[in-house]
Amino acid sequence: MNLEIEKPKDGMSVGDYVYEVIKRNIINLNMAPGNRVSEQEISDLLNVSRTPVREAFIKLAKEGLLYVLPQRGTYISYIDLAIVEDARFIRESLEKTILKIATEKFPEELLDVLQENIDIQKKLIEQKAFFKFLQMDEEFHKTIFIGCNRARTWSFIEQINAEYKRVRMLTFIADVNWKNVIGQHMQILESIRNRDEQLGQEVISNHIKKLMFEQIELKEKYPQYFKGD
Repeated sequence: MNLEIEKPKDGMSVGDYVYEVIKRNIINLNMAPGNRVSEQEISDLLNVSRTPVREAFIKLAKEGLLYVLPQRGTYISYIDLAIVEDARFIRESLEKTILKIATEKFPEELLDVLQENIDIQKKLIEQKAFFKFLQMDEEFHKTIFIGCNRARTWSFIEQINAEYKRVRMLTFIADVNWKNVIGQHMQILESIRNRDEQLGQEVISNHIKKLMFEQIELKEKYPQYFKGD
């Protein structure tokens, strides 16, 4: 098993570290849907006891990223497009509302933060560092929520975001229009800076809805990753 393993952040517990490593590798598709995953193998790779691995498995199963077959083992869940569509619908609804607020009033200092974020995105795309790009993409949207005093709303989005992120990663790997993402982020920033609500609503709608069309192409190209109808 070839996992991306980073050092734990300062102050991070063993349990949180194990959970984050496994979740990261499920989302970036290093741990492919349908594959069996072993507590012992993960504990050996991370040099930890099996207890935090078992606890991470339980947590990830509740999130729908793992499933257990009695007497057979634990497996990476297939991508469920019904769940992805629910997450996409919620994100579109909330982000359109947030962007309306942002185009009316937004902290000036955070405009520079958004611009810096886009500059980093461009470098990561050139490097094809897709998971880090996805992290910066999410941070871009999170910053807008924070600027509108809706950080807790973003926390809710993060709770339903795992399946959505896996499809996003697959679009990058499959080279499905990912270069357009940065252009749309630049337009979102422009709409906030110029208080252009109409532009903001058009761009954020297209930005979120494009995943609806990408799903069809992705399922045709990678049917082994998706839950059957």
